[in-house]
Amino acid sequence: MSMQVGAADGDSEEQFNNTINTTPLVDVMLVLLIIFLITIPVVTETVKLELPKEVNIPLQTKPENIVLAVNRDGEVFWGKERIPDAETLVNRLKVESIKEPQPEVHIRGDLGVRYEAIGRAIVACQRAGIYKVGFITEPPSPGG
Repeated sequence: MSMQVGAADGDSEEQFNNTINTTPLVDVMLVLLIIFLITIPVVTETVKLELPKEVNIPLQTKPENIVLAVNRDGEVFWGKERIPDAETLVNRLKVESIKEPQPEVHIRGDLGVRYEAIGRAIVACQRAGIYKVGFITEPPSPGG
């Protein structure tokens, strides 16, 4: 029994396979394609929710509610009284926050006021411990 090693024609040089084996590449690509096909529908779907339907009703201001007004220049008014700085506002709100039941704060902001001024009023309410803060707006005109 004999075993032949090497080329059949007696040439001692080995012949190399110069082509690329594409089978593993195709396997990997098919796996990636399947993964993408499975995950894309999950990404595009959202959780089915029933969102609340809300109708704006006119505000009926109670006498105990606090109305803060912020004018175009960013000045804050408690009713008609101008509040000089944020600390004064916080101190006055702290006095109101310990009342039972706690009054609501309604903020009226001018159309042209910077949001920063409204934000300062909200932060003052938060620092004072006021739980309910709302915004007063005008209803849209019936024609537009």
